[in-house]
Amino acid sequence: MNYNQNKKIAQITSQTLIIGVDIAKFKHVARAQDFRGMEFGSPCYFENTKEGFQHFIKWISDIKKEQSMDKVVVGMEPTGNYWFNLAQVLKENEIKFVAVNPLHVKKSKELDDNSPTKNDVKDAKVIAQLVKDGRYAEPTIPQGVYAELRVAKKIRDLLTDDLQTVQGQVHNWIDRYFQNFLQSLKSGKARRHYNS
Repeated sequence: MNYNQNKKIAQITSQTLIIGVDIAKFKHVARAQDFRGMEFGSPCYFENTKEGFQHFIKWISDIKKEQSMDKVVVGMEPTGNYWFNLAQVLKENEIKFVAVNPLHVKKSKELDDNSPTKNDVKDAKVIAQLVKDGRYAEPTIPQGVYAELRVAKKIRDLLTDDLQTVQGQVHNWIDRYFQNFLQSLKSGKARRHYNS
């Protein structure tokens, strides 16, 4: 256990409400617990919409008040781009959010009930447990020009991959249908043919 993880664990106190959220394309699932793993309330199902996020924030507020807690940490898997909207809503509501590694979730599921099967409600609990144990990272969501630079870099990477794919296809076609083409270019035969 390194200092970083100890520091993360120390942030989780008896006054911290830990929420684990399993992210999906349309409907998320959340579960709440304390630093000992005691679960509160029933799972919260909410859609990836403004109304769904309002329902989720109210659910957190109700449990926080019910349990007399003053801090909240929401943990989630950074699944595709589906977590960005939730992260933005949590940031606007000044609720701390963290990200857990999807591989850790997969491996930890088996410890819980000796079964690696996929289940959204189960995953939400496992995510909360990982947060409790300090096995998370604090993501940075860039703003302004930094957000634009991140998008530009992602687009550039995609275009570079596409270019490599097309180049590979062109080389494949040349090798398949015009076997002597590159040798002709080297010897100058093709250039003489085009100049005449």
